[in-house]
Amino acid sequence: MDIVIQAALVGLLQGLTEFIPISSSAHLELAPWIAGWDADGLIGSLAFDVFLHLGTLVALLIYFARDWVRYARAWFASIGERRIGDDSDRRIAWLLVVATIPAAIIGFALEGVIEDVFHGDNDAARLIIAGFLVIGATALWIADRLGSRRRELSELTTGTAVTIGFSQALALLPGISRSGATITAGLALGLTREAAARFSFLLATPITLGAGLYGSRKLLTETHTSIEWLAIGVGFAVAALAGLAAIGFLLAWLRRRSVAIFSLYRIGFAAVIVLLVATGR
Repeated sequence: MDIVIQAALVGLLQGLTEFIPISSSAHLELAPWIAGWDADGLIGSLAFDVFLHLGTLVALLIYFARDWVRYARAWFASIGERRIGDDSDRRIAWLLVVATIPAAIIGFALEGVIEDVFHGDNDAARLIIAGFLVIGATALWIADRLGSRRRELSELTTGTAVTIGFSQALALLPGISRSGATITAGLALGLTREAAARFSFLLATPITLGAGLYGSRKLLTETHTSIEWLAIGVGFAVAALAGLAAIGFLLAWLRRRSVAIFSLYRIGFAAVIVLLVATGR
């Protein structure tokens, strides 16, 4: 049953770090190394990774169900009437479509290259992750300090949405964080903390769906034992529940507090990575 416990722990990491801006890729890549788990087993495999992302997709769809129903209706209405007008729901629906395109194209084009250059089970790759954690922490803190934080989601412009969309592509770099990059961009462009996080989460839905569908293309050729399927199911469920909790927590936190604690955590995590590498972990 060790693999089931590992799956639950990794599912918890995925659900929390996918939405809190501390980098899910850094945590998921380094967890087996830090814990001393088998690097060639189910944990970290394509199948497990796909189901973890589907778990966080479920969290997004549940939490923002009303928003997505409203935006979907507005989007289809705009097509039917061939106009957007002054309807903020129609405008946001189209901005979500437009903002998704850059990351989708860049991700498809560069995923393999970045995987070869920045990912690997070695100390150099781990130090690179530590470096990106610090870079992301610094950018997040600066954006929070210098951004005006006056614009609400209803005031989102095409330029702002596209810029945030491009920032999603930075999540290909391990340690940057998709939510961290998009929230940073939103803050830098004047959105309130909550508005930046909300748009980040809404924007995550089509990207997560696309990543899940793209990754699942190989699942039909893989076979798993009954205990492995149990572990996959546990990881999926825990990721979904943890994701729901993380979304609610972050939105509530940002209504009243800054992102400084997340920047400090990222720097602390980077320091731990460097220390473990230096001591020959």
